[in-house]
Amino acid sequence: MTPTLVRHHPRTASAPPDPAGRARDWAEIQERMLVPLYEAVYEHLEVDAGSRVLGLGCGSGLALLMAAARGASVTGLDTDASRIELARERLLTPEPDREARAPQGARLVEGGPDEAAELSLPRFDVITVFQPIGCTAGDSDGLVPTLEAVVPLAGRGAAVVLAGWGPPERCATSVVLRVASRLTERLRGDGGWRQTRRDDLEDVATRAGLKPDGSGRVACPFGYADLESAVRGLLSTGLFDPAVRATDQAQVEKEITEALHGYVRGDGTVWMPNVFRYVIARTR
Repeated sequence: MTPTLVRHHPRTASAPPDPAGRARDWAEIQERMLVPLYEAVYEHLEVDAGSRVLGLGCGSGLALLMAAARGASVTGLDTDASRIELARERLLTPEPDREARAPQGARLVEGGPDEAAELSLPRFDVITVFQPIGCTAGDSDGLVPTLEAVVPLAGRGAAVVLAGWGPPERCATSVVLRVASRLTERLRGDGGWRQTRRDDLEDVATRAGLKPDGSGRVACPFGYADLESAVRGLLSTGLFDPAVRATDQAQVEKEITEALHGYVRGDGTVWMPNVFRYVIARTR
């Protein structure tokens, strides 16, 4: 399993990161925390050389890289230009010191479902949405129409994977996420923390016209080399953006740091146990 403790990456603590810097923090610090989720889903679906995978919100491409390592043909779609650029570095750039080439057939598209319309042949048999939902108000807004737009690109009975946060009592990070809710009280309903509901993922799948067909839970601890790396990694998720808008970057970083103190170990590392849930739904 990929290690979740990461090295310290120096940066001025309270300086608002530029989009490229935020994307780099996601790729270097935070994205790997979800590796156990990616592994569990691919194992469950037996993703292999015969699979065609479409990653919605593919970020900087780690999940696609793992699918490609299993032999799958992969396509990624994301609206974040900086993250897509990092995904291209990972998936489309051959290693200079090896004869091995980039994953054959890998495609990365910046934009929304409209940009994916021309990618329909041959049809996808796996569609993934690995960005977890269910911990902030409105974090699934727009997901149903996005799924409705891309499902026609998949074959009948194709697997559509949705991911979400587990119960708050099993997600230590929920304590930190409450910081965002407290700081955004002046922005009522704008990204505030809410308790995960049991059927969040099934509800999204059903509204998108999909048929739920199994689920699972995966331990995804968040581990960081130090407090600064933890703050940078958590900010890179975008979950604290409403709090930054409501206050300022320095205040949000201060509040996150204080909330993290209970998870700092004797050697200075930060460790937060979490459980994530995934649902496999099928196209009709």
